[in-house]
Amino acid sequence: MSLDKSRERKKLGVFVIEGLKELKLAKSNGYEVEAVYYSVDLIEEKILIQSGFNKNHLYPIGQNVFDKIAYRETTGGVIGIAKQGTHELADIELKDNPLLLILERLEKPGNLGAILRTADAAGVDAIIICDPQTDLYNPNVVRSSVGCVFTNQIAVATSEESISWLKKNQIKIFCTYLEGSIPYTSASYQSACAIVMGSEAFGLTDEWIKNADANIIIPMNGQIDSMNVSVAAAIVVFEAVRQRGIR
Repeated sequence: MSLDKSRERKKLGVFVIEGLKELKLAKSNGYEVEAVYYSVDLIEEKILIQSGFNKNHLYPIGQNVFDKIAYRETTGGVIGIAKQGTHELADIELKDNPLLLILERLEKPGNLGAILRTADAAGVDAIIICDPQTDLYNPNVVRSSVGCVFTNQIAVATSEESISWLKKNQIKIFCTYLEGSIPYTSASYQSACAIVMGSEAFGLTDEWIKNADANIIIPMNGQIDSMNVSVAAAIVVFEAVRQRGIR
């Protein structure tokens, strides 16, 4: 049974984590690591024990076997199997004056992982993934996020549920949108707010646009009218962080 397939991960409730750094981040953020397979040619068992992993959950294997089960080349000789977490809106712990990031219908695991990495770096309070087109525990998400899939508060919900939750918690909605929008630097992100990003292929659904407190745009000086969603997210999120000052 292959854990590179979303349906198998969901069926078993587990997923793959490659790399000692990523495994340590998962463990320190409350994920239960059920098994760790390691190449005896690349890493010593004592390093894994010193990193806090239970000796009974460690499984030494030869490099030839390890190469067959690894998704990427730079694993450092360590692959773990962990239980999936829960990602409900009700699980989000809101701080005073929160800054949230909403992602609707993102399709590419690499983009999602890169945005999670940005969210961690910026200190975003929570991420809500709406109507996802890719599995949060896709190996490419885990890899491209460099483990930030474990360090962020993440909820998965429909757009309708998310809008209702934001309004209930009095969180302003700023939608990135091409039409009828103000420059992203003209908006004020200093009160509780959520920055909403859509997919590159489809943008945001009308439901978000109709419920936005303001629509924002990144002015473009070239011949195209958009950029990679992970880059756009970083630009807007760090403008919000700049306005709020060092937290």
